[in-house]
Amino acid sequence: MDSTTQSRKFSIKLWPPSQSTRLLLVERMTKNLTTPSIFSRKYGLLSKEEAEEDAKQIETYAGSSQKRPRTKEAEEVMISEEVKVSEETIFDISGGRRAFIDAEEAEELLKPLSKPGNTYSKICFSNRSFGLDAARVVEPILSSLKDQLTEVDLSDFIAGRPEDEAVEVMNIFSSALEGCDLRYLNLSNNALGEKGVRAFGALLKSQNNLEELYLMNDGISEEAARAVRELIPSTKKLRILQFHNNMTGDEGAFSISELVKQSPELEDFRCSSTRVDSDGGVSLAEALGTCTRLKKLDLRDNMFGVDAGIALSKALFGFADLTEIYLSYLNLEDEGAKALVNALTNSAPSLEVLDMAGNDITVEAVPALVACILAKQTLTKLNLAENELKDEGVIIIAKAFGEGHDQLNEVDMSANSIRRAGARVLAQAVVHKPGFKLLNLNGNYISDDGIDELRDIFKHSPDMLGPLDENDPEGEDLDNEDGADHEDDELESKLKELKIKPEA
Repeated sequence: MDSTTQSRKFSIKLWPPSQSTRLLLVERMTKNLTTPSIFSRKYGLLSKEEAEEDAKQIETYAGSSQKRPRTKEAEEVMISEEVKVSEETIFDISGGRRAFIDAEEAEELLKPLSKPGNTYSKICFSNRSFGLDAARVVEPILSSLKDQLTEVDLSDFIAGRPEDEAVEVMNIFSSALEGCDLRYLNLSNNALGEKGVRAFGALLKSQNNLEELYLMNDGISEEAARAVRELIPSTKKLRILQFHNNMTGDEGAFSISELVKQSPELEDFRCSSTRVDSDGGVSLAEALGTCTRLKKLDLRDNMFGVDAGIALSKALFGFADLTEIYLSYLNLEDEGAKALVNALTNSAPSLEVLDMAGNDITVEAVPALVACILAKQTLTKLNLAENELKDEGVIIIAKAFGEGHDQLNEVDMSANSIRRAGARVLAQAVVHKPGFKLLNLNGNYISDDGIDELRDIFKHSPDMLGPLDENDPEGEDLDNEDGADHEDDELESKLKELKIKPEA
């Protein structure tokens, strides 16, 4: 698809950038790489950790590739602020500098949208802050596009504005877009709260065919969640619903559950970091039971507890298409974890990602975990970090990787009280997997000799072994070779009981 670029020239002092500017650039790039947008569906999203690392590398490389200007005149650098537009459908101003937009600038930026006969159906105004004057310029332009818009991204478009002004801006945009037949709507990163949600009431009430809705980092409280449920007339076609990083709580979860129940086409549901406790977790789990098309489920960082975990396990039996499930930091403990992996063993035949970090899982749950792992030969990523599996549990799990699992590329067993024996067996189990990328054993109790042994195992592929800077060799009783060998002998008998064939 051919594209055209409109450029507007202005002069700024660009070199050398201050440290605060460099940090701001890294922060902005990280946010862009982790926030869903019109383009993320094509190119994918990164985790916060991956995005931050990539952003730092980009900023460092960009800085090192620039030569310091030698004259004062050279410090005045002409750069282009580019508005990238597709000749066919997409208009996106998110790639320019992060700044307040005044009326004059809004009029200039949005000229392509004002041209008669344009065919833009997807717009992205993210990363710019619109005030009242700019919003009044935008209003007639958006109104003229009502019949052709199908995707609207208004994430992070009122940053730094006083509340009263922000609410009025949202009202203006909402009225201008009322009646659009949208498939995609992103209102994330706007600290909406109930006032903001209701400010978008006219737009939300007119939506009957939404397929994707993003309300992340929006202060979605109990009242705001109720407003969302009340305002959207239909979610029967909704495929993606994301509420990450809000203050929803149990009462808000009840409202979200009602939305989920009315979304039979749901494929991707994210309700992570939303302060949902046990009752709200049970409600969400029961609602998810109606979503038999679910492919990706992310409930990380809530306070579900055992009861919600068991309730969710009952819903999992219906998820034949599930490929990714994120259940870390849910206080599941052994009982909840066992219920969930037992359910997954008999469902989700094509599961690729299993994330159950930070759930106080011990060796008691390992037989159930192993049965699930053995049944999931399509597994690409396993995250069991910050549990209490210790050497005994980790060695048994490592043996489950003995044959098959050729698609496995990442295993995270950090902070599991692992010593030398467990680390060695796990490393040996994954080092020769085709396409394997990363083993994370940081934050354990591996002796110095054990660290040397790990580095030797990965000597031909050192990048596969994650950092070990938080390892504490004195965190528990130091192991020695005799102790490690004795522990391996004891574990052999347990492996036989589980009918897992050890590697030669």
